[in-house]
Amino acid sequence: MKRESKIYIAGHNGMVGSAIVRILQKNGYHNLITADFKTLDLRRQVEVEAFFEKQKPEYVFLAAAKVGGIYANDTYPAEFLYDNLMIEANIIHSAYLHKVEKLLFLGSSCIYPKFAPQPIKEEYLLTDSLEPTNEAYAIAKIAGIELCKFYRRQYKCNFISAMPTNLYGINDNFDLQNSHVLPALIRKLHEAKVNQLPEVVMWGTGKPMREFLYVDDLADALLHLMLNYDQELHVNVGTGEDVTISELTHLIKEIVGYEGKIVNDLSKPDGTPRKLLDVSLLNSTGWKHKTPLNEGIESVYKWYLKTKA
Repeated sequence: MKRESKIYIAGHNGMVGSAIVRILQKNGYHNLITADFKTLDLRRQVEVEAFFEKQKPEYVFLAAAKVGGIYANDTYPAEFLYDNLMIEANIIHSAYLHKVEKLLFLGSSCIYPKFAPQPIKEEYLLTDSLEPTNEAYAIAKIAGIELCKFYRRQYKCNFISAMPTNLYGINDNFDLQNSHVLPALIRKLHEAKVNQLPEVVMWGTGKPMREFLYVDDLADALLHLMLNYDQELHVNVGTGEDVTISELTHLIKEIVGYEGKIVNDLSKPDGTPRKLLDVSLLNSTGWKHKTPLNEGIESVYKWYLKTKA
C-alpha cells in the first residue's frame, strides 16, 4: 500500500473509522476516500456498487457497522443482524467485483462462544454457542469473516479479518441506553459527580472480566496488518490483559473524581463472564499495544469534558 494509493475507509465517522483516518494521515497516506450515511447507504447494494464503480478504491478498511452495548443488542436484534449483514456483504462483494487489491474486515470479540476457554484463540470460532444478548451482532460478524475467507478461497481475493477486543476512545458513543460499558460509566460517574449524587448503580455483579483496547492502538494495529498480514485466519487484536467490571468502575471513579458509592443492580445481566483474547498471533507479527488502560481513560475523559460534558 503506497502513500498515494486510493484507500476507502467505510465508517469513517465512527470511533474506529475516525481513528483509522488519523493513523493513515499520520503516516502520510493522503488519498483517502470517505462517504457519510447521507450520501451512501451501505445497506443498499446498488448504491455501494455505484460508489465502487465511481471511486475505484485500491484498499478498503471495512469499519462500518451498527454497534451498541448489551441493552441495544438485546432490544434490536433484527436490526443488528440485518444492517450488519447488508453492510459487509455489499462492500466485500463490490471489492471483489472492482478488483480491490486488499480489504480488511473488522469484526468483534463477541464472535466467540460464551464459554470459550481463556484466553480465546482464533481457532475457537464456531466451536460452541454464543452469548444470547449479542447473538445477532455476533452472527453478522461471523458471516463477514466467512465471506472474506471464502472470497479468498474461491476468487483469490486478498481479504483479511481482524477481531478487536472491547474498544474505547475519542468519538465513542456515550448514550446511556445504547453505549458500551466504559463510555457509559464515564458519563454516569461524571454526571453523578456534577449532580452530587450519593450513589451510582452498576449493572450486574461487577465480576465479569473484560479486556479494553484504546482505539488509536487498534488503528495502529490495523495499518500494521494491512501492510504485513496476508493469511486466511482472522487475527485477534487486543492487549492480552483484562480487569473486572468492578475494577474498571472504580478506576473510572478515581479518574473522574466521584466520591459517592457504587451499588450493584443484580437484576441486570452480566453478559459473558470473561472475554480475554489470545493475541500471540498478532504479537508474532511484530505488533503490541502501547496505551495503558488508565492513560487511555484519562485521555477519553479529557476529550469528553471538552466535547460532551
